[in-house]
Amino acid sequence: VLPAGKVADLGGWVKSSLIDVTGNKTKYAIRGKYDLLIEFADGTFGIIDCKFQAKDSDKTDLYQPQLEAYAFALEHPATGEAKKVSLMGLLVWSLLEPAGDVSKGFGIKLKHTWRPIERNPQALQSRLTDFITVVSGQMPSSKDNCDLCNYLSARKDFIGAE
Repeated sequence: VLPAGKVADLGGWVKSSLIDVTGNKTKYAIRGKYDLLIEFADGTFGIIDCKFQAKDSDKTDLYQPQLEAYAFALEHPATGEAKKVSLMGLLVWSLLEPAGDVSKGFGIKLKHTWRPIERNPQALQSRLTDFITVVSGQMPSSKDNCDLCNYLSARKDFIGAE
């Protein structure tokens, strides 16, 4: 059950301030687009991702990192005022059965399910640190028998990228 609140925004974009890794600001930020932003009576916010699925199944683990990234961007915005995120979750509609007939047209009967997602900012920070460390590091040496590695090395040499 959701706390009392109101829809603050539909389909809004978020962009975080530059991400800090081991005490240093990087050149990286999070950018994304949420489905629903809810403002609760206590002044905190909820991020809701809307999903349509053929069968009702729990995909909260799959979407947890995405919603946590949006929460990070809302709490550490590139511009504007920070918003405290107290709730995240999926609002899932799944097919129960088709309805109607050939002469009158068809529709569908849907079931809706609320699937809350637990916050885990530490896991996001760990994932961001690992990712930024890898993409900011030196490109490893390529092996002679790796076509993709050799292509990337040749491309790097051609465009002059580090």
